[in-house]
Amino acid sequence: MKMRILFIGDVVGAPGRGAVARWLPALKQKHAIDVTILNAENAAAGRGITAALAEELFSAGADGITLGDHVWDQKDLIPYLSKEPRILRPANLPPSTPGRGCATLETPRGPVTIISLLGRVFMGLPADCPFRVVDALLSSLPKAHGPVLVDMHAEATSEKVAMGWHLDGRVSAVVGSHTHVQTADETLLPKGTAYLTDLGMTGPTESVIGRTVESVLLKFRTGMPSKFDVATGAVVLQGAVIEVRTETGKALSIARIQEKDA
Repeated sequence: MKMRILFIGDVVGAPGRGAVARWLPALKQKHAIDVTILNAENAAAGRGITAALAEELFSAGADGITLGDHVWDQKDLIPYLSKEPRILRPANLPPSTPGRGCATLETPRGPVTIISLLGRVFMGLPADCPFRVVDALLSSLPKAHGPVLVDMHAEATSEKVAMGWHLDGRVSAVVGSHTHVQTADETLLPKGTAYLTDLGMTGPTESVIGRTVESVLLKFRTGMPSKFDVATGAVVLQGAVIEVRTETGKALSIARIQEKDA
């Protein structure tokens, strides 16, 4: 049996949430999507996510949500993480951290497992080695775990590429998030893992990775502090569609997608 998975790149603020609500239903129908996962660590005005906004995205059609280095920016999320299995913080944060970084979710097409990882190169949060942590997680998965999807939330492309090779043949897909710029290197690795360095961004197009152009330019030009507000206007939704054979967990295809205001 085949499973078709839609993985959506970083959702930024109200514009990004609006793009999900606007395009996700049609995308699921167009691509015959069985499972939808999205990275939403910038969903709350560009910094983290709240419990209410997570519920909004689940209502819009998301089956799972991954986070990243802004996971603790909204304090009301902490109790929600402990009770909602469909939202994941990075698995390689300290062991006492609330929430979970790996979850097996039941879907109409069978189980699917999601793992969230945080890179350590140029990233601010204290984190254990993602390579060692993911090895331990894979060795402890239940037998009926289904396809395994890994969100590698990292700044350095080299760290993401290395994770793809590290997990080739052991997971169904490794996709990157965090940089908000969609890469064009989607591929099937030799042992059957789908790979993409960055899914891209779901948010305002006339921006610097989702923030107002003027505020970011001020910071670059002068070095002075600047409030990076989420931009407004036209939006884009980016991500990838991954097809997996459930019996083997091997990926059959991966294709970038983009919906964009004219």
